Amino acid sequence: MEVQATLRRLRIAPRKVRLVVDLVRGLPVGEAEVRLTFLRKEAARPVLKLLQSAMANAKHNFKLNPETLIIQSIAADDGPTYKRSMPQAFGRAGAIRKRTSHVTITLATKEVAAEIAKTPKKKLKKVEAKKKAKVKTDPTKEKKETKKQGVQDT
Repeated sequence: MEVQATLRRLRIAPRKVRLVVDLVRGLPVGEAEVRLTFLRKEAARPVLKLLQSAMANAKHNFKLNPETLIIQSIAADDGPTYKRSMPQAFGRAGAIRKRTSHVTITLATKEVAAEIAKTPKKKLKKVEAKKKAKVKTDPTKEKKETKKQGVQDT
Protein backbone atom coordinates (compact mmCIF):
# COMPACT_ATOMS: atom_id res chain seq x y z
CA MET A 1 0.00 0.00 0.00
CA GLU A 2 1.30 3.44 -0.93
CA VAL A 3 0.20 6.69 0.70
CA GLN A 4 0.89 10.07 -0.86
CA ALA A 5 0.79 13.68 0.36
CA THR A 6 1.66 16.88 -1.50
CA LEU A 7 2.73 20.35 -0.45
CA ARG A 8 2.33 22.92 -3.19
CA ARG A 9 3.66 26.47 -3.59
CA LEU A 10 6.04 26.33 -0.64
CA ARG A 11 7.74 29.73 -0.58
CA ILE A 12 11.27 28.30 -0.32
CA ALA A 13 13.52 27.70 -3.32
CA PRO A 14 13.57 24.05 -4.46
CA ARG A 15 17.36 23.99 -4.29
CA LYS A 16 17.17 24.63 -0.53
CA VAL A 17 14.30 22.19 0.02
CA ARG A 18 16.22 19.41 -1.76
CA LEU A 19 18.96 19.65 0.88
CA VAL A 20 16.40 18.65 3.52
CA VAL A 21 14.55 16.13 1.37
CA ASP A 22 17.73 14.22 0.51
CA LEU A 23 18.44 13.63 4.21
CA VAL A 24 15.23 11.67 4.85
CA ARG A 25 14.72 9.77 1.59
CA GLY A 26 14.41 6.01 2.19
CA LEU A 27 14.30 6.25 6.00
CA PRO A 28 11.69 4.76 8.32
CA VAL A 29 9.07 7.35 9.24
CA GLY A 30 10.03 7.56 12.92
CA GLU A 31 13.69 8.20 12.20
CA ALA A 32 12.87 10.77 9.52
CA GLU A 33 10.57 12.59 11.94
CA VAL A 34 13.34 12.81 14.55
CA ARG A 35 15.87 14.09 11.99
CA LEU A 36 13.50 16.77 10.71
CA THR A 37 12.64 17.87 14.24
CA PHE A 38 16.25 18.73 15.08
CA LEU A 39 17.44 19.88 11.65
CA ARG A 40 18.32 23.59 11.58
CA LYS A 41 17.07 24.44 8.10
CA GLU A 42 14.06 26.59 7.31
CA ALA A 43 12.62 23.94 4.99
CA ALA A 44 12.65 21.27 7.72
CA ARG A 45 9.42 22.47 9.39
CA PRO A 46 7.18 22.35 6.29
CA VAL A 47 8.65 18.98 5.25
CA LEU A 48 8.03 17.66 8.77
CA LYS A 49 4.41 18.82 8.61
CA LEU A 50 4.05 17.13 5.21
CA LEU A 51 5.48 13.89 6.63
CA GLN A 52 3.05 14.04 9.56
CA SER A 53 0.18 14.67 7.13
CA ALA A 54 1.16 11.61 5.08
CA MET A 55 1.34 9.52 8.28
CA ALA A 56 -2.13 10.73 9.28
CA ASN A 57 -3.43 9.83 5.80
CA ALA A 58 -2.01 6.32 6.17
CA LYS A 59 -3.53 5.84 9.62
CA HIS A 60 -6.94 7.37 8.97
CA ASN A 61 -7.65 6.48 5.33
CA PHE A 62 -5.91 3.11 5.00
CA LYS A 63 -5.73 1.87 8.63
CA LEU A 64 -1.95 1.36 8.40
CA ASN A 65 0.39 1.38 11.37
CA PRO A 66 2.72 4.40 11.01
CA GLU A 67 5.59 2.47 12.63
CA THR A 68 5.74 0.06 9.67
CA LEU A 69 6.05 2.80 7.03
CA ILE A 70 9.13 4.07 5.24
CA ILE A 71 9.62 7.01 2.91
CA GLN A 72 9.57 5.38 -0.50
CA SER A 73 10.04 8.59 -2.47
CA ILE A 74 10.18 12.28 -1.73
CA ALA A 75 10.81 15.01 -4.29
CA ALA A 76 11.05 18.80 -4.34
CA ASP A 77 10.13 20.19 -7.75
CA ASP A 78 9.92 23.75 -9.07
CA GLY A 79 6.69 25.62 -8.48
CA PRO A 80 5.69 28.94 -10.01
CA THR A 81 8.22 31.75 -9.78
CA TYR A 82 7.03 35.15 -8.58
CA LYS A 83 8.70 37.94 -10.52
CA ARG A 84 9.52 41.17 -8.71
CA SER A 85 11.84 44.09 -9.46
CA MET A 86 14.36 46.06 -7.45
CA PRO A 87 15.40 49.62 -8.34
CA GLN A 88 18.97 49.85 -9.63
CA ALA A 89 21.29 52.67 -10.57
CA PHE A 90 20.60 54.98 -13.53
CA GLY A 91 16.84 54.31 -13.50
CA ARG A 92 17.11 50.61 -14.25
CA ALA A 93 15.16 47.81 -12.62
CA GLY A 94 16.81 44.55 -11.60
CA ALA A 95 14.83 41.33 -11.74
CA ILE A 96 14.14 39.36 -8.57
CA ARG A 97 12.78 35.83 -8.84
CA LYS A 98 11.03 34.48 -5.77
CA ARG A 99 10.99 30.73 -6.31
CA THR A 100 8.46 28.26 -4.92
CA SER A 101 8.49 24.49 -4.52
CA HIS A 102 6.13 21.56 -4.86
CA VAL A 103 7.06 18.75 -2.45
CA THR A 104 5.59 15.26 -2.89
CA ILE A 105 6.08 12.40 -0.45
CA THR A 106 5.12 8.75 -0.88
CA LEU A 107 5.07 6.38 2.07
CA ALA A 108 4.97 2.61 1.69
CA THR A 109 5.05 -0.41 3.95
CA LYS A 110 8.43 -2.13 4.16
CA GLU A 111 7.28 -5.15 2.15
CA VAL A 112 5.92 -3.05 -0.73
CA ALA A 113 9.06 -0.90 -0.79
CA ALA A 114 11.24 -4.00 -1.03
CA GLU A 115 9.26 -5.28 -4.03
CA ILE A 116 9.41 -1.90 -5.77
CA ALA A 117 13.16 -1.69 -5.22
CA LYS A 118 13.58 -4.95 -7.14
CA THR A 119 11.48 -4.06 -10.20
CA PRO A 120 13.33 -1.04 -11.66
CA LYS A 121 16.48 -3.11 -12.19
CA LYS A 122 14.67 -5.25 -14.77
CA LYS A 123 13.49 -2.16 -16.60
CA LEU A 124 17.00 -0.71 -16.61
CA LYS A 125 18.37 -3.87 -18.23
CA LYS A 126 15.76 -3.61 -21.00
CA VAL A 127 16.60 0.05 -21.61
CA GLU A 128 20.32 -0.72 -21.77
CA ALA A 129 19.68 -3.53 -24.26
CA LYS A 130 17.68 -1.16 -26.47
CA LYS A 131 20.49 1.42 -26.35
CA LYS A 132 23.02 -1.20 -27.45
CA ALA A 133 20.76 -2.26 -30.31
CA LYS A 134 20.46 1.36 -31.46
CA VAL A 135 24.22 1.78 -31.45
CA LYS A 136 24.69 -1.25 -33.71
CA THR A 137 22.16 -0.07 -36.30
CA ASP A 138 23.21 3.58 -36.53
CA PRO A 139 22.26 4.78 -40.08
CA THR A 140 24.83 7.60 -40.10
CA LYS A 141 27.72 5.13 -39.84
CA GLU A 142 26.36 3.12 -42.75
CA LYS A 143 26.28 6.24 -44.94
CA LYS A 144 29.86 7.12 -44.04
CA GLU A 145 31.02 3.59 -44.85
CA THR A 146 29.34 3.66 -48.28
CA LYS A 147 30.97 6.99 -49.05
CA LYS A 148 34.37 5.61 -48.12
CA GLN A 149 33.84 2.58 -50.32
CA GLY A 150 32.84 4.83 -53.21
CA VAL A 151 36.07 6.80 -52.86
CA GLN A 152 38.15 3.62 -52.77
CA ASP A 153 36.47 2.23 -55.93
CA THR A 154 37.39 5.19 -58.15
